[in-house]
Amino acid sequence: MIRVKGFTSPLSRMAVVVFCLMAAATLFAPYLSRYNPLTVNMEDRLQPPSFEHLFGTDALGRDFYSRLIHGGRVSIVLSIAVTAMAMAVGLAAGVAGGYFGGLPDKIILGITNLFMGLPGMTLMIAVAGILGPGINTVLIALSITGWMGFSRIVRGETIKIKQEAFIEATRAMGGGHGYLILHHIIPNIRAVLLVTFATKISWSMITISSLSYLGFGLEPPAPDWGVMVKDALNYFRSAPRLIVAPGLCICLLTFSINIIGDSLRDFFDARHHPGRG
Repeated sequence: MIRVKGFTSPLSRMAVVVFCLMAAATLFAPYLSRYNPLTVNMEDRLQPPSFEHLFGTDALGRDFYSRLIHGGRVSIVLSIAVTAMAMAVGLAAGVAGGYFGGLPDKIILGITNLFMGLPGMTLMIAVAGILGPGINTVLIALSITGWMGFSRIVRGETIKIKQEAFIEATRAMGGGHGYLILHHIIPNIRAVLLVTFATKISWSMITISSLSYLGFGLEPPAPDWGVMVKDALNYFRSAPRLIVAPGLCICLLTFSINIIGDSLRDFFDARHHPGRG
């Protein structure tokens, strides 16, 4: 039995527990809170934590606990969707360039280098400024700026795999390009894709919160952690919990996802190189 350092360490186990608890809280948010996160009640504004409102209320009298767990749902779902879209584009570009080589590879590599040479946040803000804030803008902006990392990793792995003997043997037996890509290239880079996907989710989450904080992402009254931090700026002295709570949630969730991604990398590395386990 291979004992992998990543998933046997206390830190990785703690990361898995934190991620599962936060994901479960956001998934079952409607059942864990009796308040609507969008309901305004100015009579109860800026109330401290109590039995009635576990985390108190915000500047508009909305239940802060309810907004916090619903905000996690928005952040997690959007981060996964954005990362999946970026991975799909990067996978297609990386496999095409690495497998076919030649002119297609030069064109794709040139486009990749062009995008990687541009400041990511500046490009996202430019896209958001053209399209206007909203969920669709976040999806498009992050997909445009997030596919290059996947593309370069996939391209490198594809170039290594297509040189293997079993690829030549399958091609000699009549296997076409589509068959080789779908049945041999992509299945052999699944581990790399999974690890990269896990680590990119945390990047997407931080970026989405940053765009919302700057006013280019989700807009109020959406229960998004970045929006909540922005709304609480004027009350950081009188009610610091309004900033600390969503900021802490972002940090804990992204940190746990990064640790899980590192553990997955160690796991797959040990499977392919048992001597390192």
